[in-house]
Amino acid sequence: MLKECGVALCDEYDLAMLDLDGVVYIGSSAVDGAPEHLQAASASGLHLAYITNNAARPPSAVVEHLRALGIAANDEDVVTSAQAAARLVAEQVPTGTAVFVIGGDGLFDALAEQGLTAVQSISDEPAAVVSGYHPDLQWKTVINGAILVKRGLPWVASNTDLIVPTAHGPGPGNGVLVDAVARYAGRAPVVAGKPQRPLFEETIRRVGGKKPVVVGDRLDTDIEGAVNSGFDSLLVMTGVTDLGALVSAGTEMRPSYISADLGGLTMEHPVPAAGDRFSLNGWVAEVEGGALVVHGEGNRDDWWRVVASAGWSHLDAHGEPVDVSALAVPR
Repeated sequence: MLKECGVALCDEYDLAMLDLDGVVYIGSSAVDGAPEHLQAASASGLHLAYITNNAARPPSAVVEHLRALGIAANDEDVVTSAQAAARLVAEQVPTGTAVFVIGGDGLFDALAEQGLTAVQSISDEPAAVVSGYHPDLQWKTVINGAILVKRGLPWVASNTDLIVPTAHGPGPGNGVLVDAVARYAGRAPVVAGKPQRPLFEETIRRVGGKKPVVVGDRLDTDIEGAVNSGFDSLLVMTGVTDLGALVSAGTEMRPSYISADLGGLTMEHPVPAAGDRFSLNGWVAEVEGGALVVHGEGNRDDWWRVVASAGWSHLDAHGEPVDVSALAVPR
């Protein structure tokens, strides 16, 4: 169930590891209020690190995007799955080694940072393979990389996300490509990105922080990754997680805290009073005939807290999600 915090999260934690798409921005536009909330959290002394499973863009490109949205950030504040993947490769091969890249610029830059040489030709005799999403990836590169994987070379994947956001809607992500190579080669890669630990470990190694909190909008990457790594987490309801997904979350995907948006970084986090019903600051949530019903009034953050608490209680007791089809998020 949810964790209580009697002070603002920015006073309780020293590092926020923030997902980007769906948390800070959606496409080319900032999430409503995100720049202001981040500025307030940073002014309180909370260090902000931006972490992403997207291996296509180097940190400098991410920083350029953030600054265009009015968010202060430097290259060292951004940590990518490409950087985490490159470190995993560097731990297995000597400095200067050629590494075959099924991907693009983000991986090329990250490998160079580790003193490795990125190549895309089998004739360069690479000693390992690393793969990550890139929109302009050529099928010939995929074929050659898959042949090397099948030969048994060490293989690291930046992430296994099945979906990537595009201007035309969700598209197939790097996980689809990883599955194809794995089926052909008969083996699976070591994975660097969320929900696995390496990206979080790489972030702390680069940015520092003794008491981090993970901030995300996805249960199956951000929140599950925090659980896997032993970190507290804040779920913000500005991205892909909807009511149905929230109340269906098993214990391995439940956040420590929940808020409507990034304003949750600068607020206290009370927990609902539990029983046959869950109540908090004017809201009361209970299950009637298998459906979740919420009465009362108050702020949206507390509404989400009673909904999550009542939904998870029902799931744990009955083994199936509560019906939320009649619920509407308050404006």
